[in-house]
Parts: sequence; structure tokens; C-alpha cells
Amino acid sequence: MGVISQLLQDVPAPRMARIWQSFAAPEVEDVPRALKEQLAKPCILDTIKSGMRIAVGVGSRGLAELPTLVRVTVEEIRGRGGQPFIVPAMGSHGGATAEGQRGVLADLGVTEETAGCAIVASMDVVEIGRLNNGLPVYIDSHAYAADGIVIIGRVKPHTAFRGPSESGLVKMIAIGLGKQRGAESCHAYSFKYMAEHIQAMSAIALERAPILFGIATVENAYEKIARVVATPATELKATDRELLVEAKANMPRFFFDSFDVLIVDRIGKEISGDGMDPNITGRYATQYASGGPEIGKVVVLDLTQNTHGNAVGIGNADFITRRMFNRIDFERTYANSLTSTVTSCTRLPMILENDRQAILAAIKTCNARDLSKARVVRIKDTLHMGEIMVSESMLAEAREHPAIEILSEQEEMRFDGEGRLL
Repeated sequence: MGVISQLLQDVPAPRMARIWQSFAAPEVEDVPRALKEQLAKPCILDTIKSGMRIAVGVGSRGLAELPTLVRVTVEEIRGRGGQPFIVPAMGSHGGATAEGQRGVLADLGVTEETAGCAIVASMDVVEIGRLNNGLPVYIDSHAYAADGIVIIGRVKPHTAFRGPSESGLVKMIAIGLGKQRGAESCHAYSFKYMAEHIQAMSAIALERAPILFGIATVENAYEKIARVVATPATELKATDRELLVEAKANMPRFFFDSFDVLIVDRIGKEISGDGMDPNITGRYATQYASGGPEIGKVVVLDLTQNTHGNAVGIGNADFITRRMFNRIDFERTYANSLTSTVTSCTRLPMILENDRQAILAAIKTCNARDLSKARVVRIKDTLHMGEIMVSESMLAEAREHPAIEILSEQEEMRFDGEGRLL
């Protein structure tokens, strides 16, 4: 037995129970129909004339119904005589390569076959202006050369800054369409100025690039579309701000203000820009955003398949597993971090040999007065916050909460022969 095993051998693993957290969850029942109705509004599809080449900007997040949103948009543009094609609008994601960004779209279910049009992936950009502080503003060269640009994105709180617009259409224009160079420019002076920069850069793009309209979604707490809105370029910034308020109200969360250990089964870029959403975990990579529960220690067990080794977010964990470490693609991870200038989210936490060791190490170091009663929570990832698991010590509190339902009896944590959590 090694030293680590000896140090952890007497640490108690709590019994866990499944619970259901109920959130208010408005939902669009027929997404294609709702989107078509929005596109039929004045100043949306009627901005497209026959023969116009239309670039459809699609990002790298795992939006609910993204392939459907893209397909319907492409069909409706073509129905007006337009010639649509897709451009990846994801800044430096996908390893900051054209091939990588095309791969990200494929992982999200967006291909030339599912979309019904070509995907033109390139990292080439055009400088279209400069801010008063000298920072350049860039836009995808193929999109800029088109007759019109349409943006599809989800509006939600950002993970590293606060402002009137955060993650949404404004940010996609400033950073997503700007590719790696645009993202790098926008992040140059830190997240302290991000809210200001995305407003100023998007204003220049809206003035000088042929942006016609945007399609924004807001999701409920269960990753379903709560609202879809098509907005003309002239109203895009105002719509983005209004929907952010709604998105914040829809965010899932823990119904516990504090606990000792959080076990996260997986993190990934399609889940959150920070791998796991700090708005939920309370673990932020910058000082320009805050909120969430007070958690003693955070354990992350693995990466998602679709993150392709991009492990941004590991720096917000205290412990990871050897399995997860071996899957990290440092080229992709560091490209993202170097572009954003935020390095804390890619620092390595303590690496334990398996799930069992990582979890027990977190419990041992959580500073609970009685480790046998440590308050432990387990989630699949920060997108799935309905059904979660809590330790036996939290059940009394859970039973008193009107929005929590106990789904199972307490069970021992079970590990396989290699120490992997079952």
C-alpha cells in the first residue's frame, strides 16, 4: 500500500441518495414552428433578396435543438432566394484551427448534411475598425464578403464577467465571428473590460459588416428552449440585454447554500466555457463575476468526449483523476487560455490515481468537523441539475425544501476494481 492509500484508508465515504430539484421550466413545445413564426416578423427574412449569399454564424456551445435551429434557418433563407452557408462563430475554440472548428460543429450535430448547406471554416479575418483604445476589431473574412450575416446563439450569464450583455448575440459578434484574433483582441485587457469591449466591438461590426438579424434562444433549467427570438440588427443589442435578464431567472442552481464536497462526473467546453459553469459551482476564474454556493472542495472525474481534450476549467477543481489527466490535450487547452489571457482555469489541481482516491482526498481535506457527516453532492455536469445525488447528512434539509423530491434510499458509494465510481 502506497503512502496516499494509507492516508486515505480510514476516510469514510458517505452513503448517497438521489434527489430531484424542481425549477420553473417554461418550454417551447414546437421549436421549428416557433422559429418560423419569429423569422416571418418584419425586418427579418424580408431583408434577404434573391441571390444574396448569407453567412450563418454558428457557435461552439451545446445549445438545445441546435441542429434544428440551423436547419430551419437555412431552409427559410433559401426559401427567400438566399444562398446560405455556415461559418463557425466560436473565437479560438476547436484548437483555433479551421479543421477543429468544423469538428466542434459536427460534435454538436451540425454538418453539411444536417444543415443542408456548405460549412466554410477558416481562421482568416478582416480588420474592420479599432476601438478608441487601439484594439482592432476583426470579423471572419468569408462572412464579411457575404451579402448578409445571420447569427444563431443562446443568451445566458457569462462565467467570468458581468455586464448588460454577457454570453449571447453581442458576444458572438465581437468574439465568435472575430475568430482567434478577434477573441484575443477582446480579451487583451482582461475580463475587467470585457463588458465594455464586446459592446464597442459589436457596435462597429453592426455598423460596418452586413449583419441582417440574429436568432437568440433562452433555455430553462433543464436544457430545453424556453424562448426563441429573431431580432433585426437594429434591435439586436437591446434584445440581447432583455433576454439576459430572463436567462438569469431561468438558471438552475443548488438548493443548498453550502456543502463540503462537490463531485462532478465530467466537464467540457460544450457544457460551459469554463468546463463547469461557475454560476452553479461558485468557482470563478476571475474576480469580475461572483455568486453561487460555498463549496469546500471540488472533484472532477473526467472530460466529455466532445471537448476533445480541452480541459479549461480544471483550475477551478481541487482534485482530478489520472484518467482525466491522461485525456487532456494541452495544445487545445492552452490555446484557449492564452487567447483569453486567463491562466488560472488551466492550472493543474492535485491528480489522484482513480475516482475513489480523488473523492476520499476531497472529503479528507474539506475540514468538516466530523468527516462521517460530510455534506457531499454529486452531479453529472453543470447542465444537468435536475437529478443529483446528496449525502445522507443532507437529506433532512432536502426533505424540508418544497422544490426537492427524494427519489431513492441512501446507498453506499460503489467502486469497481480499478477504483472507478459506479
